[in-house]
Amino acid sequence: MSTFLQHFKGIFNELDATRLHLLDEIYAPNVKFSDPVHELEGLPALRDYYQRLYEGVISCRFDFDDEIVQDERAALVWTMRFEHVRFKKAGVMTLAGISHLRFSDRVYYHHDYFDMGAFIYERVPVLSSVIRAIKKRL
Repeated sequence: MSTFLQHFKGIFNELDATRLHLLDEIYAPNVKFSDPVHELEGLPALRDYYQRLYEGVISCRFDFDDEIVQDERAALVWTMRFEHVRFKKAGVMTLAGISHLRFSDRVYYHHDYFDMGAFIYERVPVLSSVIRAIKKRL
């Protein structure tokens, strides 16, 4: 595993709403970021996005389960474990995903893949019952 990727993964487990300045260590100023809900360009936009994501987060931890690295490209398979004030009754929740990265000295391309239904829709009371009914039919 590259030293940079070790640092990248370490930073992700140090992040919280007060430590977003750490993103500067791992992302290029012109980073392109996307996930199932957003497409962003530039480190300031990414910092703002993470600021909103971390509002209300009690704890967040990434377990990096696997990785594929070739030259300056990587796919990181991860499980995020987090607690959020909005879902306090649920306790620690998990979300599985994969990050596709391109980097040199810092990441300039980051695309996250995860199941948006598992992340949000199944936690909204009205939507969760509809989603469970749909899954039973499949």
